[in-house]
Amino acid sequence: MKVGILGGGQLARMIALAGYPLGLKFIVLDPDANAGAAGLSEHLLGAYDDPALLAELAEKADVVTYEFENVPAHVAEFLSSHTLVYPPAGALAVAQDRLLEKNFFRELGIGTAPFAAADSLADLENAMADIGYPAILKSRRMGYDGKGQAVLRSAADLAAAWDSMQGAAAIVEGFVDFQREVSIIAARSPSGEIAYYPLSENRHRGGILRIAECCDKDPAQSLAEDYVRRLLEKLDYVGVVALELFDAGGTLLANEFAPRVHNSGHWTIEGSETSQFENHLRAILNLPLGSTAPRGYAAMVNFIGGLADDAQLLNIANAHLHLYDKVPRKGRKVAHATIRTDSEAAYRAGLQQLADLAAAADNS
Repeated sequence: MKVGILGGGQLARMIALAGYPLGLKFIVLDPDANAGAAGLSEHLLGAYDDPALLAELAEKADVVTYEFENVPAHVAEFLSSHTLVYPPAGALAVAQDRLLEKNFFRELGIGTAPFAAADSLADLENAMADIGYPAILKSRRMGYDGKGQAVLRSAADLAAAWDSMQGAAAIVEGFVDFQREVSIIAARSPSGEIAYYPLSENRHRGGILRIAECCDKDPAQSLAEDYVRRLLEKLDYVGVVALELFDAGGTLLANEFAPRVHNSGHWTIEGSETSQFENHLRAILNLPLGSTAPRGYAAMVNFIGGLADDAQLLNIANAHLHLYDKVPRKGRKVAHATIRTDSEAAYRAGLQQLADLAAAADNS
């Protein structure tokens, strides 16, 4: 069985690593000759919308998935007419447009921050009467890790913020007075079977995820599961999805969803009975989903732009290092490490050590 992946970065790499014990083979389409998954798969080198390469991918792959949501929607639609593509192209289309996404949440009865479309500076100025300050202006498409965003603290910020969008359609969102950011990762098979992971509590800085901790038996778990179930069933979704949420005093408000395996779920590699990567493969291949039960205390720490010394990292008890085979550069995710242990004291100590090493190596 051969799995095709649009994108050959670290997520594709981790999908392939999870698939080899299942006897799977992989083929990736990526324009980067040094793509992280290239050494673990057949590599089609070229643009995501190259007709010849897409035809080859469709011919060779039994099923196609993707590792990031900015794959052109028409590419997923083309592939869908030639082979199985999961998650479905419809999910990709919604996730690619922040305004469609927010309206989708509203349709599902899932709360969000106040929002409005902004297609011009005049639209933005008019919207602020209802949205209020502070707020954030975001491009509707292509933003990630804090890119394509501008904070609005007063009317004096509007013109410069709009100029930063460079004419792109945008959405303005009010700030949420939240206590924490969480995400729930779930997998759904073609038969409708759903497996939910424990909530991840996430810490960001500069719009980039730094730490994700498994929160087993969290009070917000059942509500988060209800929200993600609505999303999965409405989209007739297949594969792993991540729903990012703000926890505002026990009320969960949706921020966005990612139709793919997700950075906040990397702790599942060592910290869960079945990782998000393996369950993604099980789902898209219509195999029984694996247990998502946590294996003690678990968390993930990202390394951004730079790496700590391998020996220092591996000297931390119960730590596991995952290198992405990327050249370090400013703002780039180059590795992560997880901590997993049955002892809360050892977990807290190890997590702090990892966080200190990541902070020392940070180049974001």
